[in-house]
Amino acid sequence: DEPGVSPPVRKKVKAVIAELGYRRNDSARVLRMGTTHSIGFICEDLGEPFVSQLIRAIESVSLENSSMLIVAATGGNLEREQEAVRALASRQVDGLIIAPTGREQPYLGRELGNGLPVVFVDRPSLHHQVDAVLTDNHAGAQMATRQLVKCGHHRIAFFSNVDQLFTQVERIEGYRQALTAEGIAFDHALVCSASGNPAATLASLRKMLALNEPITAAITGDSLCTYALLRAFKVVGLHLPFIGFDDFPLADLLEPGISVIEQNPYDIGRVATQLLFRRIGGDTSPPQTIKLGTRLIQRGSGETGLQSTDGSLHTKLE
Repeated sequence: DEPGVSPPVRKKVKAVIAELGYRRNDSARVLRMGTTHSIGFICEDLGEPFVSQLIRAIESVSLENSSMLIVAATGGNLEREQEAVRALASRQVDGLIIAPTGREQPYLGRELGNGLPVVFVDRPSLHHQVDAVLTDNHAGAQMATRQLVKCGHHRIAFFSNVDQLFTQVERIEGYRQALTAEGIAFDHALVCSASGNPAATLASLRKMLALNEPITAAITGDSLCTYALLRAFKVVGLHLPFIGFDDFPLADLLEPGISVIEQNPYDIGRVATQLLFRRIGGDTSPPQTIKLGTRLIQRGSGETGLQSTDGSLHTKLE
């Protein structure tokens, strides 16, 4: 299918390829063409719904560009992330998309120096000037906070993942800014960084409920934190109004349905991959950071009053 090959010759060659079951030697092709028609994606956990949506989008755009996607998971381990970069670069992929562990070190210098295009997703690079496609975490957390304040809540807890993670730092800051804008003092005692750990989340919830001014509502920083908080609610026999960051399967089937700030991981993956292929194609414009918006999906958990697990309404904590 290269230019300059006449249709009759092309037809004869394809017939022989089919007859012999010929497969081209990609290693030899790389030496001649300088491209592998493959890209790599590095992430923490293939099982996360957010990551699976990213992969679907990245693969879709890769196919549109006649390219193969190679995926590596790190388990949140920085050394494995570095090894994955080296392994994919040694296979001469045409570009990389990285969802970093959040503990990034300046290990990409050689690859970037050799001209390998790299795009970060979900979290930006901490050490290199490279493209990044992110969620507007500030705006999403502000939206959740304003919704709960609108429903009459002034004591709103924030249950976050590791508070050093870029996404969590951004979301906590958006929460703080929204409280300040509403004339509500930010209280560090109402921020729990339990990393989605059920036991730590339960302990923090109990402590916040025992304050002189107990919490009346909550926000969770991601789906893992949402799961942990729902388990804690069941143990204490009380459901506070809350809004979770990230949608998750079956959130609409719970009672009440879980209100969420929805990101769009498919769009993040699609935009990042399109950007990567522009870089592969020779785009040398300055690195850019693209932030995609969020939306509030109201299903009931952020709009209802305080409820015990038997469904009865309470106007205050006992």
